Amino acid sequence: MLTSPTPAWFEIPTADLRRACDFYENLLGKPFKLQEMGPMKLAIFQSECPQSGGALIQSEGFEPATSGSIVYLHVDDVRTTLARANDAGSDTLVPITALPGDGGYFAQFRDSEGNRVGLFSKSVTTN
Repeated sequence: MLTSPTPAWFEIPTADLRRACDFYENLLGKPFKLQEMGPMKLAIFQSECPQSGGALIQSEGFEPATSGSIVYLHVDDVRTTLARANDAGSDTLVPITALPGDGGYFAQFRDSEGNRVGLFSKSVTTN
């Protein structure tokens, strides 16, 4: 059985860790903690939730892709975060979509490295 919150850890592959850090720092407005573990170079997402976290990773065998598993980042507002991603040159892959009931909103974009990444927020600003 999985425990909450899930996932415990995620890794987003990068071809250029510095470029990815610049993209995500601009997107989320938070710095990363840089770390190396043997041949792996990591940039750790700073999170308010100590039980869950993730990193950008540059290492052999980690290839950016738009297929496969999708990581969703919980943000304050999908609309403003997606706009920042688009301003930084990313493509919207799935536009802002309302979940049923009061489930919130999500969207997907292609990041600076070519990964498909999702965004989720409970509400969005109106235009």
